[in-house]
Amino acid sequence: MDILAPDARATAARALAPRADRATRHGEPALGYKRIVGELKGLGISVSATSVRKVLLEAGLQPAPQRTHSSWRTFLRAQAASTLACDFLTVETISLQRIYVLFFTSLATRRIEYVACSSNPDGRSATQQARNLAMQFADEQPFRFLIHDRDTKFSRAFDEVFRAEGIKVIRTPVQAPNANAFAERWVRTVRADCLDRILILGRRHLEHVLRVYRRHYNEHRPHRALQLLPPNGPNPTPLTAPADLRRRDLLGGLIHEYEAA
Repeated sequence: MDILAPDARATAARALAPRADRATRHGEPALGYKRIVGELKGLGISVSATSVRKVLLEAGLQPAPQRTHSSWRTFLRAQAASTLACDFLTVETISLQRIYVLFFTSLATRRIEYVACSSNPDGRSATQQARNLAMQFADEQPFRFLIHDRDTKFSRAFDEVFRAEGIKVIRTPVQAPNANAFAERWVRTVRADCLDRILILGRRHLEHVLRVYRRHYNEHRPHRALQLLPPNGPNPTPLTAPADLRRRDLLGGLIHEYEAA
């Protein structure tokens, strides 16, 4: 192995700086200075840890422990394919009765997996809904994480249902709705698209409305995060010739769906 002079070592280290920058930012964020020295030594390049440290600091890269710190947003992006989120939303009926809606959404697909309504929810009823969801998934359960807030209705028994399925439960910090942003976003969407534009007569009426909207949301409504495709919908077939369009009205014309006739 050739041993380079100090000036040559510094020049070699700077020549490798762009590669080291890409590796530590993307592919190898946990590599420390000594480890990088060892990797370079295996390539026949002899540099000191001090030279590597200087080059990386000039590129704006901190030591490995600080560089590998992962934000909550980074975690969600990395684990979205195996993460489920749930939350409650409330709906007021025309008779001023409050109904609670428990829903579960997949972070990766944006699909609403399950919706249930209750007038007086508690830990026991929420646990039963968790069992119903587990039975719905059966052996095809694809999730590893469940995110929910610290609402008392999410009891220990509720969490145990998911732990028994191999799902790790993550509770968000106190008064931090942004930590469950995917669920909060669906609450905003379903209110703007539907619930704020219709008078709910009672629980059975609400269940019907949410059943229709959930199908529309999963199978037809475009999503920006999915390149303007619905979670369950197939890729559209390009029209090769002018075609008539057909409009389907849902919930008395509150929601419209369009398709080629």
